[in-house]
Amino acid sequence: MRDRAWKPSGAGGTARLRDVFLVLAGAVLWGTTGTARALAPAGASPLAVGAARLLLGGLTLFALAAGRIAAAGLRSWPWPQVLLSALCMAAYQPLFFGGVSRTGVAVGTLVGIGSSPILAGLLAALLRGERLTRRWRGATLLAVAGTALLAGSGGQLRPDPLGLAMAVAAGCAYALYAVVSRRLFESHDPAAVTGLVFGLAGVALAPLLLASRPDWLLQARGALVALHLGLVATALAYTLFTRGLSRLPASTAATLSLAEPLTAALLGALLLRERLSPLDGLGAALLLAGFLLLVLPPVAPACAEPRADLQPPRS
Repeated sequence: MRDRAWKPSGAGGTARLRDVFLVLAGAVLWGTTGTARALAPAGASPLAVGAARLLLGGLTLFALAAGRIAAAGLRSWPWPQVLLSALCMAAYQPLFFGGVSRTGVAVGTLVGIGSSPILAGLLAALLRGERLTRRWRGATLLAVAGTALLAGSGGQLRPDPLGLAMAVAAGCAYALYAVVSRRLFESHDPAAVTGLVFGLAGVALAPLLLASRPDWLLQARGALVALHLGLVATALAYTLFTRGLSRLPASTAATLSLAEPLTAALLGALLLRERLSPLDGLGAALLLAGFLLLVLPPVAPACAEPRADLQPPRS
């Protein structure tokens, strides 16, 4: 089934604009994860924080949707797609953090996050028949370029083949999650799909959390960070993202999710006193330009009024 075309005006256009803002709101909440991790206790490794985030957020989403999941019946679920979506979400955390640790924040963020909308668009075109319009291509190019400037400004490049492979795999995992979940939304309640997928993904990463000595969770600061990441940056963020994704093309939602690095850069400047360079400002401007190009409806050319001297004479 193909996604519905964009409706620039009327009730359909208003509803689609609401869905865009839901996706953007979810991406903004994802952008708080970097700042929250920076405020975590010293003993909390990035992998442990990511596992705690997904476990708490996944169990919360599962609990909220348990009734809807049960009402659908176990036999109604296309389990290969559900398990594939859960595996992608579980794999994204260690792949992304592993890629960042080996290549540096600049390259890891650019490859892991910046590649996801391109990969999602290609997968959506191949698997779902979505049409990649010139507007989407232009918006994605602007957004990825802005992400590159935000990620690379002041960063040291550390080329590492394994790290690059992990970052690309992370982008692939997220893109495949978005495309497969979008297909699941067509036959099942989106909230039930998200609760089931994230519940399974969180349980899959529980051993990773236990193996990393999670004693930092017993500290007040660590507990607050985990609660924010699990309840706000995961449960609430993916609830908003899911509602928008259920009615938007997967390629569009993946491009809009690049609001995450923009939010992270702004929060770093405001809360962590990180300095923003002119390149950061240019990157933010390119991201915003890409979002506006994707969101705003095309301007219809004005129809020229017929000249009076060319009109046929009245009888």
